[in-house]
Amino acid sequence: MKEQVKILLVDDEHSSREPLALLLRKNGYHVTGASTGHEALQLLASEPFNIVITDLFLPDSNGIDILKEVKRLSATMEVILITGFASAETAVQAMKEGAFDYITKPLNLEELKIILAKAIEKHQLVNENVYLKKQLRDKYEFPNIIGNSPAMQQVFNLMKRVVKTDSTVLIMGESGTGKEVVAKAIHFNSSRRNQPFVAVHCGAIPENLLESELFGYVRGAFTGANRDKIGKFEAANGGTVFLDEIGTMPIQLQTKLLRILQEHEVERVGSTRTIKLDVRVISATNNQLEEEVRKGNFREDLYWRLNVIPIQLPPLRERMEDILPLARHFLVKCCEEMNRPMMNLGKDALEALEAYHWPGNVRELENVVERVAALTESNQITPADLPPNISGAFREPDEYSIRVTNSGVDLMKTVNRIEMKMIDEALNLAGGVKAQAAALLNLNRTTLVEKMRRLGMQR
Repeated sequence: MKEQVKILLVDDEHSSREPLALLLRKNGYHVTGASTGHEALQLLASEPFNIVITDLFLPDSNGIDILKEVKRLSATMEVILITGFASAETAVQAMKEGAFDYITKPLNLEELKIILAKAIEKHQLVNENVYLKKQLRDKYEFPNIIGNSPAMQQVFNLMKRVVKTDSTVLIMGESGTGKEVVAKAIHFNSSRRNQPFVAVHCGAIPENLLESELFGYVRGAFTGANRDKIGKFEAANGGTVFLDEIGTMPIQLQTKLLRILQEHEVERVGSTRTIKLDVRVISATNNQLEEEVRKGNFREDLYWRLNVIPIQLPPLRERMEDILPLARHFLVKCCEEMNRPMMNLGKDALEALEAYHWPGNVRELENVVERVAALTESNQITPADLPPNISGAFREPDEYSIRVTNSGVDLMKTVNRIEMKMIDEALNLAGGVKAQAAALLNLNRTTLVEKMRRLGMQR
């Protein structure tokens, strides 16, 4: 790992700079030296560094100027300042400007090694955090969410308007339609993208734990509460809370959630102190909340607070044209993860997928593709490779039930095959007499003879 760490060492005293550079190189670091502030700034502009170690006082500038330039160029590059004239004022200024640490001459090499190791660790953690956030943003960009059908295009158009607001959103749809994917896409394309996204599955947490999980608690609030704990809403402050399966939330907790939406504040369990919050709430349900309101299981005032902007996700069976691009997307993903050659989805296999009704929606399709990728030895997927509930419902289409699918169809070949079959049936019924066969097909005899010639039918 050290071989990858690049250090810029800035010191105008050759007798100090070179021995330190030699020591760092012996410890495996890549070190570039600079004797002036101007030289250091030129190097910073031309190549990337992980750590900058700079003297505070230089002939043409000072370490604070270099520190400011480093922070302008990169939020992840760390700076360690060195000086022979330490003062509390310069130390405070250095730390305010973002210096990682501040040490004095003569250098204690063991102290420098420890500080350098911590600076590298911080640099790597910050870089990893930036990378992961970028990966999330890239993953949930609208173009990366697959849906070419008119129904999904309507959803995307609504999402593009929603991300410009902080309004509360209610996502409705059957299980497996991708409600959390849509919630993340809204968050990571909004102004809150750099703040936390915290997801809570309300139906997966026991009722007696859900309140403390959502709102936190203080020490002594109940048996076993031996310390304060923040809840999911506090953890998401500045960002987004996603409440999945909101319809399962107990009625007594709905009142507390309503207060958060109205007052933008929360009280931990066992506390009377209110904590101000800035949180966007996106909730999701596969239940008909209006029906739950009529039954008295869900507060009507909370329903209207949550349902400011409703988004209805269509089930997969209502957007069959998305099956092919979704299946191909999952195939690419699975083949990469399993380190196997890319697989091809045969025409009959695709038609089998499109004939299935998909009660588990997109999640079920992803699981089926993963199973096929894991168990199929050939790189060509056929109906026989699919689960029995999908392949068993699929029948080879005859000429009279041909459908146009996403895999396409050869129209002329299909029409010719149908004509040949019907002419053959008519000739059999007519005992081979072409005039009678033509009459059965409502054709002139000459037209029938010409069709047979064109189709290469010898009778």
